[in-house]
Amino acid sequence: MATPAKIRASRTAERKNSRAQASDRKKETRAAAPNAFDVLEQDHRQVEGWFDEYDELKEDDDGKAELAEKICLALKVHALIEEEIFYPQARAATGDNDLLDEAAVEHAAVKNLIAEIERMKVGDDLYDAKIRVLGEMVKHHVKEEEEELFPEAASAKMDVAAVGKKLAARKEELMSEMA
Repeated sequence: MATPAKIRASRTAERKNSRAQASDRKKETRAAAPNAFDVLEQDHRQVEGWFDEYDELKEDDDGKAELAEKICLALKVHALIEEEIFYPQARAATGDNDLLDEAAVEHAAVKNLIAEIERMKVGDDLYDAKIRVLGEMVKHHVKEEEEELFPEAASAKMDVAAVGKKLAARKEELMSEMA
């Protein structure tokens, strides 16, 4: 059986590989202003980094509460901008209802787990486990978006520049409202 340290190391390596792949995609699609993929991938990398940081903290570390709060806020804002702006545009461009329906279900599951975490405090039974499971759910969701949905939206000629501007503006608005 793998030790927690080996599991964390494996997860970190997987995230770094995912980041490298996303970076390659960014170079291919980057315009002068951030496009939809840039905005969403930046969010993905940020929250992945915070999950990595959380995994490195000791059991009694005061930083856990702060990181968990950052993670939950970022994910709530990210889910909203995807649901309000990106998913409707991607659905219209690609017609891939199955993939986008699955993404909506994944968002609902993530939101439920976030609500559970927000009702808890560090040290409560299952707190760390819920953060880890949230990280795994998000990792799975990110992988599907970046490897399936984003390429499909790009090939469908979705106006990613215009959508990126809307995403960035709405994200800024939500962050100031929810922070």
